[in-house]
Amino acid sequence: MATAKQGDTVHIHYTGTLDDGSVFDSSEGRDPLTITLGSGQVIPGFENAALGMEVGETKKARLDVDDAYGERRDDLLLDVPREQLPDDLEVDIGTPLQLQQEDGSAVPVTVTALTEESITLDANHPLAGQPLTFELTLVAIQD
Repeated sequence: MATAKQGDTVHIHYTGTLDDGSVFDSSEGRDPLTITLGSGQVIPGFENAALGMEVGETKKARLDVDDAYGERRDDLLLDVPREQLPDDLEVDIGTPLQLQQEDGSAVPVTVTALTEESITLDANHPLAGQPLTFELTLVAIQD
């Protein structure tokens, strides 16, 4: 039977959970995720877990922080003076925003603190600093 290898386009059903058992993402009720192994479309640990799987196989993989979204970084916390924000922008703690970079790309951030003078934005991925567990089922290897 064929096994998934670098360069293969694979279709995978998955459920991702945190250490407390809560589900943070799942393909349940949707089409399986389609990725090309080795292309960097998903986090390294997810891709590595899929390598060597056979069609129909299900397995659990626990990813250390480094194989997931990495450690939380304090240098990705940004204090922005309120006068630099649009006057009509209403934010609360937890509000998702996007910062525009010089190259035109957008960086997702979350408001984590508010004062009269500034807001604090966190550009860390929401799952940074956490080990993740995935249950993967390899549905197909595309020809």
